[in-house]
Amino acid sequence: MNKCLSLVHVITICLLPFHMAAAQTELPQARIVSLNVDPEQVVVLHVRPGYVSSVRVLEEVSSVVLGDPGAFKAEHSEAEPQLVFFKATSAKPAQTNALITTKGGHEISISLVSQGKSVHSEVVDYVLNCERPHSFLITSSHPSFVVGETKSVAPEGPPAVAPQEKPSSQEQPLQKAQQLENPHWEGKLLRVAVGQTTEKEQQMAVPFAVLNASARTIEVLPPQIQLAGTSRDKHRKAIKAEPVAIKDYWMTTRRLAPGARADGVVVFERPSFKESNERLLLAVAQAEEVDRPVLAPIAFVAPVAGGAK
Repeated sequence: MNKCLSLVHVITICLLPFHMAAAQTELPQARIVSLNVDPEQVVVLHVRPGYVSSVRVLEEVSSVVLGDPGAFKAEHSEAEPQLVFFKATSAKPAQTNALITTKGGHEISISLVSQGKSVHSEVVDYVLNCERPHSFLITSSHPSFVVGETKSVAPEGPPAVAPQEKPSSQEQPLQKAQQLENPHWEGKLLRVAVGQTTEKEQQMAVPFAVLNASARTIEVLPPQIQLAGTSRDKHRKAIKAEPVAIKDYWMTTRRLAPGARADGVVVFERPSFKESNERLLLAVAQAEEVDRPVLAPIAFVAPVAGGAK
C-alpha cells in the first residue's frame, strides 16, 4: 500500500511542472476586428509580447510613426503596401499611440495597448481591418484633430465661392502663409520658417513655410507643436519636450521636389502659462527622419493688432 502511495506522489510531482507550464502559456483571446474608420475616431489595438498584430488599410502606406519606440515596434514593407505590423517589445504593461499616413494624404490614429506578459488570457487583436465607410477610407467634411485637411490656395481661374462670401477665419491665415517675405529659415536640408502668429481666445494660428533644400524628393509629416524646456547650465541642453494638442493644420502640399516650397498654417490652443526656460516650438520632420525634426521658435504671446507703434 505504501508503495502505491509513493508511486502516486511521484506521478503528481512529475506532472505538476507540465500543468504550471500550460497555465503560463495559455493562449490569448485572439480577435480579427473590422472597423469603419471615422475621422474623429481613435482606433484601439490590443497587442501582447510574443505576438504580432497587423493593421490593413485601403490605401498604400507612406509612413508610420510610434509614440514610444522603446516599448513597441512597427514594421512596414513595400511588398505589402497596405499592411502595418505592430509588436509589443516590453514584458511590462505599456500604452502609446501611433500614426499611419497613407500616400493619399489620409491619417489613422491608433492607440496601442499591451497588458504585458500575464498568465491570464488577454485579448489580442491579430488583424485589424480598416474598412471603407460610405465613400472613402477617411473622409473629412469638417476639420478634426486627428486628420488634417490639405487645401490648395494657388489661384486657378474664378473663385468657386459666391461673390458675397468671404474667406472663413480659418482660411485667412493660410492665405497669409504664402505672403511670408524674407523668411528666417531654420535647418539645413529641410528648412522651416514661421510667420507672425495671431491669437483669439487662446487659440493661436501660426503660418509657416517649408523648403526642400536637398537634391531629392521628400515627404513632410504633419506639423507638431512642442513646449520644450532647457537646463540652466552653460550648455543649456534640452531636458523635456511636451506635445501641445493641435486643433487643425493646412498645407499646400506635403510632397516636395528638390527646391520646392510648401506653405501652411497650424492652429492650436496655447498653454495658459510656461516656465521662464521653456519655449513654444514648431516641429516639422521628413517621413524618413521622424527622429530629427527641424524646430522653429514661436512667440508665446501673439502681437496685438493695432498696438502702439
